[in-house]
Amino acid sequence: MLVRCLYASRAAAAAGNAMLDEILEQSRRKNPALGITGLLCVSGDVFIQVIEGGRDEVCDLFNSIVRDERHTHVRLLSYEEISERRFGAWTMGQVNAAKLNPSLLLKYFRRAELDPFDCSGAATLAMLGELVATAAIVNRGEA
Repeated sequence: MLVRCLYASRAAAAAGNAMLDEILEQSRRKNPALGITGLLCVSGDVFIQVIEGGRDEVCDLFNSIVRDERHTHVRLLSYEEISERRFGAWTMGQVNAAKLNPSLLLKYFRRAELDPFDCSGAATLAMLGELVATAAIVNRGEA
C-alpha cells in the first residue's frame, strides 16, 4: 500500500546551506532502499516536504522527522493512501523557494509568500504539483 504524507515545519536553527545539504544528502542516501520518494521545499525557516512510499516506511520516516532536533512546529498537512506516486522521479527533489514566481504563491496562499501553516494541505500539494509540472525542481535524484 502506497501513502503520501505532506508536512510543514520550521527550522530549529537558521536553515543554512550546510543544514539543507545535510538533510538532502541523508534523504538521497537512505530513501532509495526504503522505497521513499518526495520533494522538499525550503523558504527561510519554513520546510514543506512530501514523502511517498509504503505505509510503514513513510510513517517511520515522519516519526523520525518529528523527533529530529533540526525541526520544530512539525505539522501534518495531509496524509492519504494513493494509487500512484506523484513525486516518484525524485529520491528527494528540492525547490528553491526564493525563485518562486509570486503569482504562483498568490494562487495558493493569502500573500505572495510561502505559508503552509495558513492554508490547506490540498492547496500546498497543488502548488508542489504545479512546480513539478513547470520543471521548477532542482537537484533531481534518481529514484
